[in-house]
Amino acid sequence: MRRVLVGVLVTTATVALTVAAPAAAAEPSVEPAAAPGDVVTARQISAPGFVYARTWVITYSSTSATGAPITVSGTVVVPLGANANTPVVGFAPGTHGLGDQCAPSRHLEAGDETEGLLIHQYATRGFAVAITDYEGLGTPGEHTYIAGRAEGNATLDVVRAALRLPGTGLSPTTEVAVVGYSQGGHAAGWAAQLAPSYAPELNIVGYAVGAPPAHLRTVAEHNDGGENVGLVMAAGFGMDVTYPELELAPYLNDAGRVAFADIRDDCTSDLSKYAGHSMSDFTTEDVLARPEWVARVDEQNLGGSTPRSPVLLYHSNGDEILPVSVSVGLREAWCDGGGNVTFRRTNTGPHAVTAALMSPSVTAWVADRLAGRATAGDC
Repeated sequence: MRRVLVGVLVTTATVALTVAAPAAAAEPSVEPAAAPGDVVTARQISAPGFVYARTWVITYSSTSATGAPITVSGTVVVPLGANANTPVVGFAPGTHGLGDQCAPSRHLEAGDETEGLLIHQYATRGFAVAITDYEGLGTPGEHTYIAGRAEGNATLDVVRAALRLPGTGLSPTTEVAVVGYSQGGHAAGWAAQLAPSYAPELNIVGYAVGAPPAHLRTVAEHNDGGENVGLVMAAGFGMDVTYPELELAPYLNDAGRVAFADIRDDCTSDLSKYAGHSMSDFTTEDVLARPEWVARVDEQNLGGSTPRSPVLLYHSNGDEILPVSVSVGLREAWCDGGGNVTFRRTNTGPHAVTAALMSPSVTAWVADRLAGRATAGDC
């Protein structure tokens, strides 16, 4: 899937990624964080392809799904010449895996980030881009994969961190947009729902939410026994490490104990080894039917509250991983809540291809919001 995304993006991108950035001067770390969004450490890097920008790898303070203070890593890209009028895009990445080596910040520094061209489409328009790694991906601890509150908080806090990072020239009152696709769509959707209470000071003018796993049970049932069941296993792992009362280990058989010990450091491509399996191959009972799991899994669903800024929600009818029905239901929930939602239900093919094909129009929609242009939406 990731190879397909790279292939399509390379043929459509207008930015050459082969240009090496000039050597960057080392910067001292800033003081330890005291509040969500405070920068803990900052290191300027030479990120291949970002010759037109200054780029930092940072760690910053955030809040876990259970309300605990955590430290998250991420990347901040600031075009040369940025000033107080430069908007910021909070970029929530799609699934990268569970191991620290999978973190987007590491791949951006190495020059092989599969969503790098999506990031370039915003940065080359002159927008600063703040990219989160999420909790436990690139920092100590396990990755709380698909835990909605942790994802949303980390996405909002990386924007805060970018605005507080010394030397960027950015203003804390500048316009902000939040974008993401797949897991990133889930994170962007959660950011949209959490922002009014968690980060009310951010001047967020729009959200682009692409193919979110908005209803986890539907997604799990759709993929069980299929090519992408490894993602379901990763989500089970993420739930288990997020919530103390969830204990997966007692319900694993011998094969399950081996598999779940193995996936904890797998990247997305490694999960394909489980294609064709069912969760029942690894468990002694249906964990998702247990009351404590039902409650926590359902907490991750989007639609419980309505974003206060305009939303572009998009999803392909041909998505083989995340069925379009989850976005149909999400649109209805947000519209019923009085939201301003533009829903693009497309015929752009498979999951990864859609991310690439929709990127130019999504970027243009985001640019319009950052330029102050209004949108009526569909509801």
